Amino acid sequence: MKALRLLRWSGSVLSPRTGPCSIHQAYRSPTTTRFFTTWNSSLQEQAQGQEQIHEREEEQEDDDKPIIPEDMPPHLQKEARLRALPSPPLSEARRSAKLAALHARLSLSPRLPVETLARCLVDGTADPNPDFANTSLSTLGRDLYSYYTSEAILCRYPRLPTAVVFAAMNAYVGPNTLTQITKEWGVELVAEPGGEVDPGYLQCKREDSMLVRQHSKKKSSDSPVATLKESQPRIVGLNPPTPARQSWSRGVSSMTVQDDEFGGSTEGNGQSSKTADATTTVEDACARFVQAVMGAVYLHRGKQAAKTFFKEYILSRHLDIGKMFEFKQPTRDLTRLCAREGLESPVARILSETGRLSRHPVFIVGVFAGREKLGEGTGSSLNEARVRAAVAALKGWYLYSPLDAMVPSEAEGPHAKPWRPGLIDIGEIIC
Repeated sequence: MKALRLLRWSGSVLSPRTGPCSIHQAYRSPTTTRFFTTWNSSLQEQAQGQEQIHEREEEQEDDDKPIIPEDMPPHLQKEARLRALPSPPLSEARRSAKLAALHARLSLSPRLPVETLARCLVDGTADPNPDFANTSLSTLGRDLYSYYTSEAILCRYPRLPTAVVFAAMNAYVGPNTLTQITKEWGVELVAEPGGEVDPGYLQCKREDSMLVRQHSKKKSSDSPVATLKESQPRIVGLNPPTPARQSWSRGVSSMTVQDDEFGGSTEGNGQSSKTADATTTVEDACARFVQAVMGAVYLHRGKQAAKTFFKEYILSRHLDIGKMFEFKQPTRDLTRLCAREGLESPVARILSETGRLSRHPVFIVGVFAGREKLGEGTGSSLNEARVRAAVAALKGWYLYSPLDAMVPSEAEGPHAKPWRPGLIDIGEIIC
């Protein structure tokens, strides 16, 4: 049987001697009475202090609010209050048809509220308050995109060179790709952010057109392909590189350790967006929005839902990695690769030809290491066919993909699959 607590009964049932007040008064000593009196007075002082703080905050908020005439119509008063806000209030998210359509278009779970989706559409340049902007969500989503993309590329193609890995990362989750995804989702940008704007629009403060051109030129020069093309011979020494030699000292190792996940320079990427004059480009705003949606899905639905979201909208996009290679001397690279792997030196042999004495001859050349054919190429001359055969052999080595490749995120969780280690290659050829 369950024991009854008589002290919780009403006063009409209990006698005056057994009531809660009489029991506490019976066991209360003068020292205890003095302690309770001091404690109650300290609580009253704290409550009065908190009331004064709240009164000061309300006075400051009243000073910041715009002065609205009392004779103004109610709908104009509401519009004036909204115009004073840097971004739409959360109460307007439930009334936005564009926001509801975007929520349904992305097939988001009902557990992800539309208020969070509305916050994803507010860039840090539009609202400097981090409680209403997508700054924190985009940081989380960017890390998740980088983690899932890098493990998918490295586990599927373990022999890719570092520059090609950077280019593939940029092709999957780079600013240009995320901007295209934003357009595919049907999200539009506003001309100027404000509280009166529909929450279904992407809000940010755009840069000037001249600044956008300079920003795009700087980004293109910081790409891994452009860095490798424009790289000059390094000056080896004990002294650190000076600013004049900074571009000379950027190589593959520097991009891996010091730069971002795309191999681009991190200088100038840490600009604060808390100032009122902060601006951004359309590409960066769209990228932060898509990253914020990823972060919101991870927080509201969990790791598995975030992984599914990544596969549906990012990893499902077709990317031909074979077209990202650019070899300067493929025959020399193939010779060094065969020497490193303990194979015989590659030899080019003619497999077939036609029209040698005509205006359009065609030669088919194969590259062999002993009796094993490494690659095959076609060209209008023997040299062209030999180079293409060497390129095909190098691509066959670098684009090797295991059949049962498993990524580390699949081994996480209580019901995860047992981990199977993947292939770890020696590395790319260093010439």
